[in-house]
Amino acid sequence: MITGTSKNLGVIGYPIIHSLSPAMQNSAIDAAGLDAVYIAMEVSPEELTAAVKGLRATGFIGWNVTIPHKTAIIPLLDEVDENARAIGAVNTVVNRGGKLIGYNTDIIGFCDGLHEKGVSLKGKPAVVLGAGGAARAVLQGLMLEGAASITIGVRNPQKAASITKDMPLKVPVQIVDWDSEDMNSALKDTAILVNTTPLGMAPKTEGIPPVDWGVLSPSAFVYDIIYTPAETRFLKEAKSHGHDTQNGVPMLVGQGAAALSMWLDTKPDRTAMRKALEAALLAKEKAQA
Repeated sequence: MITGTSKNLGVIGYPIIHSLSPAMQNSAIDAAGLDAVYIAMEVSPEELTAAVKGLRATGFIGWNVTIPHKTAIIPLLDEVDENARAIGAVNTVVNRGGKLIGYNTDIIGFCDGLHEKGVSLKGKPAVVLGAGGAARAVLQGLMLEGAASITIGVRNPQKAASITKDMPLKVPVQIVDWDSEDMNSALKDTAILVNTTPLGMAPKTEGIPPVDWGVLSPSAFVYDIIYTPAETRFLKEAKSHGHDTQNGVPMLVGQGAAALSMWLDTKPDRTAMRKALEAALLAKEKAQA
């Protein structure tokens, strides 16, 4: 039951109707028996400043931030965590007594997906497909996990060059055309291949980044941060070539659990969160069928 004492949480984005976070987060809140509620709030880019002022004024203890506000919200906050500052994106805001602090828990979520599969990257090379906002969180995660070098494969290397200028990179990073021999050379040696592009995401599930599976190291772990559908064409191709794989579900659960822990000082029930998320995904897939 929501009362006058309930703590308010939520997610802001535009559009926001697609968000599965309320189902996932409220399941953890219910499982912990906490007096809180998590809602989705549509905020247009033009209203972002007013929305942040309103959330602060009304005492929201925290909220998630999704597209297109992850970068635009930074100047509106009082403080930004080092990792969020490094990648130039905030996905979680914590209100500490009126002081708004920005974090990026996507990094934690990405690393959770690796840990779930027992993948160790210390001293090993990595390959990332795409150079958008999601790629920046993945790059930071790979560096935190000890990757020795990172190759970024994209359609247009010149357009993606800013990623190496904007981020403080602790390991060698090269940007290459994903149809080039440089890309194939990186694929031969890599320990992990991560897709951060939207290619293959529902409803356009036939999309797939160009990968020469015959060249990719046989032992490479393949990770697609897309979670709808649960198995993209990219992951199906990887499995058919004998690779161990991971989808974006543990990343979404992990980033949500990390945020909830910050807001409510609790250890969220990840099993409840995952079950609620998977049920919501299944319902969404049936509705789109």
